[in-house]
Amino acid sequence: MARMRNLILTALLSVIVVVSGYVEELDDKFKEYLKNELWLVEFYTPWCAYCHTFEPILYEVGAELKSMGSPVNVGKIDTTVHTSIASEFNIRGYPTIKLFKGDLSFDYKGPRTKDAIIEFTNRVSGPVVKPLSSVQLFQHVMSHHDLIFVYIGQESLLKKKYYKAATEYIVHTYFFTASEEVLPKAVTLQDVPAIAVFKDGTYYLYNEIVDGDLSFWINRERFPSYFQIDSFSLYQMGELSKLVALAVVDEKNPSEKSIRYKTLMERLSTEYRDHYKSDYQFGYMDGNEYINGLIMGEVEMPFIIVLNMTIDGYCLPESTIETIEDLLRFLNSVLDGSAKLLGGNGFLQHTKRVFNKARSTVVSMFQAAPFFSCFVFGLPVGIVVLVIWRTCTAVPADDEKPMEGATASPALDAHGRKAKEMQPDGIEKTSEAKKED
Repeated sequence: MARMRNLILTALLSVIVVVSGYVEELDDKFKEYLKNELWLVEFYTPWCAYCHTFEPILYEVGAELKSMGSPVNVGKIDTTVHTSIASEFNIRGYPTIKLFKGDLSFDYKGPRTKDAIIEFTNRVSGPVVKPLSSVQLFQHVMSHHDLIFVYIGQESLLKKKYYKAATEYIVHTYFFTASEEVLPKAVTLQDVPAIAVFKDGTYYLYNEIVDGDLSFWINRERFPSYFQIDSFSLYQMGELSKLVALAVVDEKNPSEKSIRYKTLMERLSTEYRDHYKSDYQFGYMDGNEYINGLIMGEVEMPFIIVLNMTIDGYCLPESTIETIEDLLRFLNSVLDGSAKLLGGNGFLQHTKRVFNKARSTVVSMFQAAPFFSCFVFGLPVGIVVLVIWRTCTAVPADDEKPMEGATASPALDAHGRKAKEMQPDGIEKTSEAKKED
């Protein structure tokens, strides 16, 4: 039995060594590699609990990219050792994941999962805009992606704008070019060149007069009209000028109320898309843990909430949502300002949010690395306690000096006997004076 256990342990250690070999520990000289190589790099610190959790996932990413024959190298760098790196690459949180491609760098802001990171790496490391040269290829792409942008037509000023916007948003979604001949027959174009987004089982065309700036339109349309929203996509929506209408439900134990809320939200996203497309992003979220942390409170599931991620504000309906009319009234009350806005980013709310985030980070650190966390927090506390103890128990220097005009011990003469008492002026007392005494 013991031998079998040792064999299993040895095999696991071998796998760890092999997998970890695909992730290189970098120093501040790694910038020299960026000129001719593609690099996916994690910026981390030893005290970050999330970094410890993410480490095995990074090793899996490195191993799979290598097995796929990807040209992308995978590495990580400790910013506490190479301190100038954090400021040079504008690192604000940990772990931060960047893909370096020539003179460009792309931040990864999605879920910390192997599949999501590999998809991001493959999308960004290749051409920013890929051609769709046949009907079969177009159908293949549509079957593998829920949302894509397509430029249709020949060279034009619009195409240059499209390529520029694609470079900015390639971190989020896919961009292609195609001719009219390879498009599905259901697609009707009023003019060429044109840009279309294919999502929600249909397509929408860009109209410069109605939709304004192309980058703004792409940023607004890069999410499905209704989908399951996680903390990462919700964080990205802070960049939009949209409110987020969410049905927060428990997917493991769905209730009749949960199903009704999801159905109403999805129906609203399709039937009223044109009316709310500039104001609302619709979706649902599984579980209330993230929302409770965001609003610094607790709401019992299921519930409907509208989030303003720009100011960290939120609105809750004051009455139960039973019908689509109830939901419409609530959303309209948010838009016209009659619904009560809670939260926000005022001084008190900001201070409270910072405190809660710090507390959550500390708890996560102790859960992920208890011994290291004890050292990190215990060392400065121990030093402070030691300084205070030394200060309180130290003897003042003045207490060690004898009082003026006094001696610390009786003076002795050359023979070891007490010296005779002396008058203040140093003259020995006479016998008469002694008698008077």
